[in-house]
Amino acid sequence: MIEGLLGRKIGMTQVFGASGEVVPVTVLEVGPCIVTQVRTSERDGYEAVQLGYREVTAKRLTKPERGHLAGAGRLLRYLREFAADRVDEHHVGDVVRADLFRAGQLIDVTGTSKGRGFQGVVRRHGFSGGPRTHGQSDRHRAPGSIGAGTTPGRVWKNTRMAGRMGNRRVTVQNLQVVEVLVDRNLLLVRGSVPGAKNGLVMVRRAVRAR
Repeated sequence: MIEGLLGRKIGMTQVFGASGEVVPVTVLEVGPCIVTQVRTSERDGYEAVQLGYREVTAKRLTKPERGHLAGAGRLLRYLREFAADRVDEHHVGDVVRADLFRAGQLIDVTGTSKGRGFQGVVRRHGFSGGPRTHGQSDRHRAPGSIGAGTTPGRVWKNTRMAGRMGNRRVTVQNLQVVEVLVDRNLLLVRGSVPGAKNGLVMVRRAVRAR
């Protein structure tokens, strides 16, 4: 069995639980994914299954990419590799759908967070800013001291400062699958998932299941 699938984030909604409570869920479309390559220890030095997602026209791909996907019989925009329990059970061209997951299962979801552009330390790191009194007229959202003077006489690496925020690979672990709609390849996942609507996500079995 493959450990995960590719998909996209559709948005958020809410459903009612068994006892009538309102459960906030994120709707993910996972699959259908096509097996485009099977990695083996003899040939590649490791074992994995490469999956493709979302069909595109030929002009969106280069000639080497089209040649790589010829065996699968479809032109796909996204390719990612996933571990599998038994790679010899999978073959190029196989279709993997949302029934890989079940309700109640814990999963890890990886996506690209929304890009926020250049932001100051208050928004980016949650700093409180300087005092609003005693003559401090321009320090309301300033970071304050960024290091000592003579020793070390420089700013330490990784000091929290203003800069680009978001647009990073983010993984949220141990999200619970509330419902699986196999006929529509949809997962209803309790909680929020990184990224914007229609953003690419990787959904995998939880590594550190509670």
